[in-house]
Amino acid sequence: MTSKPRVLICGDIVWAHEQVQFLLGPIAEVVRMDSSSREEFYKELGGDGKFSGTVAIYRHNSSADRIGVFDKDLVEHLPSSVKWIAHNGAGYDQIDVDACKSKGIKVSNTPGAVDDATATTALYLLISVTRLYCLGERVVRDTSKTASGSPGWKPSGISNSAHDPSALVLGILGMGGIGLRLAYLCRAFDPPMRVLYYSRSVKPDMPDWAEYVQSQDELLERSDVLSVHVPLRDDTVGLIGEKEIRKLRKGSYIVNTARGKIIDEEALIGALEDGHLAGAGLDVYPNEPNINPKLLTFSNVALLPHMGTETREAQCKMEVRALTNIKDFLEKGAGRDLIVEYQ
Repeated sequence: MTSKPRVLICGDIVWAHEQVQFLLGPIAEVVRMDSSSREEFYKELGGDGKFSGTVAIYRHNSSADRIGVFDKDLVEHLPSSVKWIAHNGAGYDQIDVDACKSKGIKVSNTPGAVDDATATTALYLLISVTRLYCLGERVVRDTSKTASGSPGWKPSGISNSAHDPSALVLGILGMGGIGLRLAYLCRAFDPPMRVLYYSRSVKPDMPDWAEYVQSQDELLERSDVLSVHVPLRDDTVGLIGEKEIRKLRKGSYIVNTARGKIIDEEALIGALEDGHLAGAGLDVYPNEPNINPKLLTFSNVALLPHMGTETREAQCKMEVRALTNIKDFLEKGAGRDLIVEYQ
């Protein structure tokens, strides 16, 4: 009897336990990575190890706690039988894609599964900084500023600085699924926010109210709120730097739910300090989990601990989508979410 192809679950499955059996059970031998270190993992990949002969890997970022990220060294230790890595997540900067390509390994991600959760995170940050709810919550929670130790109250003159989102122009940098979902959410205001976007090319089937601009510079110059939705790659590190931030209108805002290294953090802080930026909403940082202490001092900056996809529903969708990419690879030769570097 022909043996089933081996699939390695590398990282946590939290919500989709039944789907593992439903999607992969009939067509694959599923083994789980239980290595406590990278060295132990390497040992089990070779010879008669229990991970040898693996053809596809489901990868969750939690595996990095034990074996590290999928860097060049780890990828080179994978057996030649591995042909597909199904990453659970939209961003895949923890995988050395060039090393995978050199070894003939395809990589997929889970783009659509995170759209709603990440877009609602961006919307929260947008509203928090434009309406200065981030300042209001800080004041209420700071009981040290009142003689009685009771909660503080709203600062005088806050209406001089806060804005209705509907009065602002939203500029979306990277109109993928998350950016488009945010655009639709922001059209719910009355009047709807005006939406501009810039991507590598005009997106087909865009609603007529989403205006494509010809360059990143034009997007910056015409936007009141810049929301960043591009993947982190070598060519997007520092994509928004000092020059780009200064192209934004004075008094504008930046929202980042993509990756921290896409924005030059020192340039961002400088623009907040001198008032060129009226505020910023951040869910991601260059050196996570560390946050630059200067960011904590700004009352006009809303900060979250990279929790854009942290909902039960989004996490389950991501697990199922990654597993489905493996199923499609085994049955059809390819998953549907092959990352852009292979296209």
